Amino acid sequence: QDEFQASLYSLQNRNGINYGLPYVLPAAGLTTASNTLLSGLDPSAYYGAASDRNNGSAEWLAFKHIHRFDTDIELQTQVRRGVFTRDQRASTVRFSGTAATAANPLTNPATVNLSNLSAASVIQRGTNNKVQDMDTLHAQSDLTAKFNALGFRHEVQAGVEFAQEDKVVYAARTAAQGGVDIVKPQTFYGVPNNGSGWVNEDARVFRKGNEYQAISAGVYAQDLVHITSTWKLLGGLRFDMLRGDYTTYAIPAAGPVTTSYRQDVANWSPRVGALYQPDALTTWHVSYGTSFNTSGDAYSYNAQSANTPPEKSSNFEIGGRFDSADKLATTRVALFHTVKENERNTDPDTAATRLLLSGKRHASGIEVDWTGRITPKWEIYTSYMWMPDAAVDVAASTAATVGNRPGDRPGLSPVHSGTVWSTYQLDPKWRVGGGLNFRSSQAPADTTPPAWEVPGFVILDLMTEYRIDDRWTLKSNISNVGNVLYADSLYRAHYVPGAGRLIQINLTAKF
Repeated sequence: QDEFQASLYSLQNRNGINYGLPYVLPAAGLTTASNTLLSGLDPSAYYGAASDRNNGSAEWLAFKHIHRFDTDIELQTQVRRGVFTRDQRASTVRFSGTAATAANPLTNPATVNLSNLSAASVIQRGTNNKVQDMDTLHAQSDLTAKFNALGFRHEVQAGVEFAQEDKVVYAARTAAQGGVDIVKPQTFYGVPNNGSGWVNEDARVFRKGNEYQAISAGVYAQDLVHITSTWKLLGGLRFDMLRGDYTTYAIPAAGPVTTSYRQDVANWSPRVGALYQPDALTTWHVSYGTSFNTSGDAYSYNAQSANTPPEKSSNFEIGGRFDSADKLATTRVALFHTVKENERNTDPDTAATRLLLSGKRHASGIEVDWTGRITPKWEIYTSYMWMPDAAVDVAASTAATVGNRPGDRPGLSPVHSGTVWSTYQLDPKWRVGGGLNFRSSQAPADTTPPAWEVPGFVILDLMTEYRIDDRWTLKSNISNVGNVLYADSLYRAHYVPGAGRLIQINLTAKF
């Protein structure tokens, strides 16, 4: 009746970091344009300083207990304590402008675009340091139960959870503050990976820059009621509370100054739905639910966001699941419509005290998954999302110059995305597989149109697995076989390329 699990995890990273590449205009005189990646550039090209690093650690200890009262009632409780550190010293890579500065004396004769880009184009390296510590404690207990009451069959899920998060961010002191001023030397587009630009990162002097502490708790209950043999109704309700405290520390000449903000949040999130199962192979569903997100983005507040209630979203979905007669294949289809109903915007009338929950945006589309066996040895998994409709409905009054305008498609919302993965069992010991991951073109988040737009991509992954015996299995994976350059993460002024060709070999033992 009782099952226990204990987990201990420890990771130490001593890595370099590629913080990204600037967008490039295709021709002079343009402000923004599509297909803005550096065509022909090797994905491994690196223009940051040789001293850039991304060090860190992660340690966590977790316990899980499952108690089975009987075959229909189960209680699962989990507790996890984690300690994390991060020491990122990255270079923000940009093409130098036409005016010299003390930190960047070399200049380009004109704004760089694809028509004048050359090996002699000058690149400057900025600084993006993220030195942070984070401690977390999470506890969660979930009850699942099946029983008969009031003439109906019930499937109940209920739970409680608790979280405590403490994060400290450190800032480097300037020379005037008792630290050092470090300038990274410039380089050239024609000499990537040359190991230049080393600076003494260990000479930086850090102080506590800001601190975030939060305690949150949630409780939820959900009941799936069997109305008839073919109809089921779902109802659920969740309540969340959060208290977040954010403090910034400064060191002016007169002495330390702190600024603190607090936000208290308490919100309900309902969910309703219905299931129709006309036979053992077919299930139709319709659902509606709400969610919210607080104003404490990235573990921080300011004078405006601390006084701003959460944003709320709603999601409507209708779809179905269809199993094959032999139960070897399953198809899932869902049409969705998601609305953010009160997006944060800057209110010119109250800009000094709070933000205005006046924005609205939506996205609609379809998701299709297919999983199954084509033959006893051949398995395939496909997932595809088509999102033709995504737009900003109501924008801030400043959207004419900053941010999205009404009618704009939001950034980070590709029309097409998905994956295809397949494996084949050659014989009892050998299994091979391969797949494609794809995404259509998209723009960075919340940029002022006309915005940058990065092209879509398709990457190929391969896998080989060899079963040595009942205990040992050897597996190799090759990701991005073609070493394709593509934009994985998009920011307003640069993109971070996805990983190039990566080979991994894993040995698994069961005992």
